[in-house]
Amino acid sequence: MISRLPPWVEGGAFALAFAAGSVNAVGLLGFSHQAVSHLSGTSTLLGLGLAQLNIGAVTHLLLVLLSFVLGAIFSGFLITSSALQPGRRYGLALLVETALLLLAMLALQYNSVTGHYLASAACGLQNAMVTTFSGAIIRTTHVTGLFTDLGLMLGARLRGETLDRRKLLLFTLLIGGFISGGGVGALAFAALHFQALVLPAMLTALMALLYQRYLRGA
Repeated sequence: MISRLPPWVEGGAFALAFAAGSVNAVGLLGFSHQAVSHLSGTSTLLGLGLAQLNIGAVTHLLLVLLSFVLGAIFSGFLITSSALQPGRRYGLALLVETALLLLAMLALQYNSVTGHYLASAACGLQNAMVTTFSGAIIRTTHVTGLFTDLGLMLGARLRGETLDRRKLLLFTLLIGGFISGGGVGALAFAALHFQALVLPAMLTALMALLYQRYLRGA
């Protein structure tokens, strides 16, 4: 039940969405306006590349898609379940995400396209970490589904159904985290260029540390 989940869930959700929003802002500003935290735009660009027979663009976009999936595969192998359950190896997954972001930053500083793939893998790993929360589909690296679920909840409330206030709070924090992360990421990119990826990397490392401390104290 949602009421039995620990109180750090909301804070962790906000921090994850904030990190993803920051990474995506860097991607949009520095990767030829290409998003990396989700694949809708990338898939559309892939279709355009195929229509134009642009083999270079198609190859690159396929590798971005594959990197995201590989990140999700690693998460599925490491954590073994997509449902949020305290005690799973989220700390290790967050440290791997941190390493991927730092490696992406280093690669991009040397103008290596590998940085795009590493950033995409980091987002795929994060997005797969927790995909269900009390029966709701949750994503921390994009917000389309969150807006949809939020609309469904409010529509059901208008019909007279009880509103799950904690789930509503979670959706609001995820959306707010992603948007505010995008804003901070844009400001950081203007000042630091690709070094801006240090900020979400530091955040995921801090979350890993706090989660391990929580497990020791639980």
